[in-house]
Parts: sequence; structure tokens; C-alpha cells
Amino acid sequence: MAAYLVTIGIFTLIYVLLALGLMLQFGLTGLINFGHVGFFAIGAYTSALLTLHGAPLPVGFIAAAVLAALAALPIGLISLRLRDDYFAIATLGFSETVRIVITNWRGLTDGTQGLPGVPPMFPFLPAAAAQWAILGTLGLVVLAAIWMITRIVRSPFGRIIQAIRDNEVAVKALGKDPARFKVQVLMLGSALAGLAGAFYGAYITYVVPDQYVPLVTFYVWMAVMLGGAARIAGAVLGSVILMLFLEGTRFVHDFIPAVSDVQMASVRIGMVGLLLILFTIWRPQGLMGGARR
Repeated sequence: MAAYLVTIGIFTLIYVLLALGLMLQFGLTGLINFGHVGFFAIGAYTSALLTLHGAPLPVGFIAAAVLAALAALPIGLISLRLRDDYFAIATLGFSETVRIVITNWRGLTDGTQGLPGVPPMFPFLPAAAAQWAILGTLGLVVLAAIWMITRIVRSPFGRIIQAIRDNEVAVKALGKDPARFKVQVLMLGSALAGLAGAFYGAYITYVVPDQYVPLVTFYVWMAVMLGGAARIAGAVLGSVILMLFLEGTRFVHDFIPAVSDVQMASVRIGMVGLLLILFTIWRPQGLMGGARR
């Protein structure tokens, strides 16, 4: 039971990293990024490929964050001149392009076979101790990300990106270039997603294209919306609620045994969707958002 709870904690912290990146992009800057999972995949494959070829694990993690950020640069430069809805479609297309590339570039990624045997974190420790060490390391990384975003929010840069979210025309009138700030935020949030991908690959020790479907992006969106789009604490709380709900629905099958395992997967998705609808109706600002006026 303890090992199961630690595993849930690790996956929750990975989702917290993803949610913090999306909160920075959408909650603070107003960027509608539907391709977050693409940067998650880039981070996972970058770290996996490097470590499988002998690179130290920290090098793989740093490279994952850097390459994910660099991948966001061209998509930002090309797409940020689009309207919000078109930008959302462009990022969704980008994430699917990433998945198609890693599926078909068999010489590099082994395609649908994936990359097994990714070097794990703390291989010198017993299995139980390694689980706790991974959880602690992820916790420290999440705290560092929270500290960084808090500093950003309180800085002049943070005030500008929040002004862009609220009134981009006014920011332009003050002589600022919103596109430059948007690209920087997109890169920073993508770096967090890439780092989350590196942790995911090292923990699972296996990466395959099917792990990086658009549903992952919308799970992260759900976490951000549940907690409060512009709140750091909301990204954390929303990720915890999401993971508890995803794991809790696994036990629904015990109460409705007539439903097959295949059908149960659809039932769980429906329950997650129902939760989001109810939150949208009764608490649209999220649990940590301000009171409705």
C-alpha cells in the first residue's frame, strides 16, 4: 500500500510540473496552449535517448528542458501573431506532429516499439528507497519551480505578462512588444513540461508514442481549471484532485461489475468529463480562484 501511495505521489508531482508550466502560459499570460503534451514528449525522448547512450542522468534532464524550450521558440514566433483560437489549433497540431515524428522515425526512436530500458533514477538504492528518493527529488524540483514562478509573478516581467493577459492593446500602447514576452513565457512553460517528461521517462524506464496523446494535455488543463487558472496553489491542488479522481475511479468497477474492463475505460473518461462540467458550472474560477462577482 505504501509503494502504491508513493507511486501516486510521484505521478501527481509530475502533473504539478506540467500544470505549473500551463498555468504560467494560460493563467498568467493568456496563451491557450493545446499542445503541452508535445513538449512533454520531447523532454521524455531527449532524456531517454541521451541516457541510453551513456550520458549522465542530470545531463539528460537539463537537455530535456532546454530542447523543449527551444522547440517552443519557432512555434511561438510563427503562431503568436495568430488569434487565440488559431494559436490553440496550431499548438495542438504541433503536438500531433511531434507524436507522428517519434512514431515514424524508427532509426532514432524505434517507432511504436518505444525505448525500453531507460536508465532509472537512483539505481544503487533498493526499490523502496529509490521510490522515496524519486519522490523527494521531484518535491524539491516542484518547490524550486514554485519559487521561480513566484519570483516571476512579483517582478516587472510578471506584471507585464499579466497586463498582456488582461489588455494586450494597452500594453502595445505603452510601447511594449507582447509577442516577445509571449515567446519567453511559452519557452519557460515548455521547459517545465520537458523536465516533467524527463522525470516520467526515468521513472517508467520506458517511453512509447502512445503515452503522449492529446488527452494528457487536457488532463493538465483540467488540473489548472479545477485549482484556479492564475494561481500557483491552484495548479498544485488541481493536480492532486485530478490524480485522486483518476485513481479513485479505478475502483468504480467493484460497484458495477456488469461493465467490462474495456467499457470501464470509457466510463472513467465520462466521469472525469462530468467532474469538469460540474466545476465549470458551480466553481468556474477554480477552487483557489477569487469569489465570483
